[in-house]
Parts: sequence; structure tokens; C-alpha cells
Amino acid sequence: MTFAMPAVFLFGVFALASSATQVGLSAKVLLFPYETDFSYVTLTPLKEMTLKAFTLCLRVATELPEERQIILFAYRTDDYDELNMWREKDGRISFHMSGDGTFFHLPPLGTFRTSLCLTWESVAGLTAFWVDGKRSTYQVYKPGHSIRPKGTVLLGQDPDKHLGGLEALQSFVGEMTDVNMWDFVLSGSTIQAWHYGRKVPEGNIFNWATIEYELTGNVKVVDDD
Repeated sequence: MTFAMPAVFLFGVFALASSATQVGLSAKVLLFPYETDFSYVTLTPLKEMTLKAFTLCLRVATELPEERQIILFAYRTDDYDELNMWREKDGRISFHMSGDGTFFHLPPLGTFRTSLCLTWESVAGLTAFWVDGKRSTYQVYKPGHSIRPKGTVLLGQDPDKHLGGLEALQSFVGEMTDVNMWDFVLSGSTIQAWHYGRKVPEGNIFNWATIEYELTGNVKVVDDD
């Protein structure tokens, strides 16, 4: 005798299924079509993320309303959110390392693509966002801090514990592309060149053209037309 498998169970298996590791997203966009608590992209860094400085750049578009919190980038080890970038419910963009964050009033994210870069260095704690090639005012945030290695980087979800505790109302919905990261602070002219699509040094932590990634749930890879 055979039994039909419940539809709910089948959906759960599909939702949590991960693709095999893939390489390279040149001229591609990650599309997160709707909010979920199971869809995300796992990135594999090119080197251990023991960081005393970094530049993180990405291009992003979303139609989620400003009062909706959105995770833009999440790196977590077993016990800490090592490096998280958010759009907060009040529209500010925030940056968190192992605790309380720092907050910036930036032009709002919307349906048209925004180039967004974040820079930080440990010596003085100088932190800034760059939006479409223009720098925010500096803030001083966690001088002397060091980001720890052996964690997991996710796009699309914020893990409240290491690869767990995902929430639909924090998920990213929209398009994301050109995620690149360096273990040093790029010059302003280099960040501006990246914004305009000119040739810059390849990211030595994440390089979008050669990035290793794994899709989980309902995330689409589409051409960047």
C-alpha cells in the first residue's frame, strides 16, 4: 500500500533544500521575490574573515516600505553577529559588530538600484557609508575591535543564532548584485570608480565575478539586463 506524502511536508523539504555550491555571478543579479523565513544565499569568503579593516560594497534595490526592517548583509559566528548591515524601520542604515550598532541617515533605498559601500578601520574606528559614490560623514565606531573568523555569511536573512532563528519580517526582498569585499579601506576615488562600473582591484574576501555561493529556498539568479 502506498501513501501520499502531505503537501506541507513536501513544501518544507523544497523550502529548505540548498543548491550545490556554485561559482561566479558576473553580470547576474540575485532576486529575492518575496519575504520568507527560509530563503537566503550563503557566501564562501576567499580568506578567513579576521578583520581589522574592510570595505563592503553592493548594489541593491527594494520596494519594501521604509517602516519594514531589512537585513542587507549578515556575518555571524557561533555567539556573535560579527558584521551586520541593516535598513532600520525608521529608514536609517545601520552597521553592527558584536552588539550595539551605529546609525546613518542616508538617501532612502528604493526600486531603482543604489550603490552602497561601507568602510571601517579598527585603529581610529572611522566608519562611513558611500551612496552612489558620495561619502557620508564619518562616525567613530568600536576602535580597537577585531572581527572574528569561522562564521557564516548570508544574504537575504539574519540568523539570530548560527544558521538558525530566521524571521520573515527581517528578510530581504528585492534585487542584490555586485557584492564585493576587501580587507582594507578603499580610497574614495576607488569607491567612486566602482560605483561607475570602472575597473578596480578585485575584492580579496568576496569577488562577485568568482564568488562561491549556495542558494537556499526561493532565490533566483537572473541576468543583469
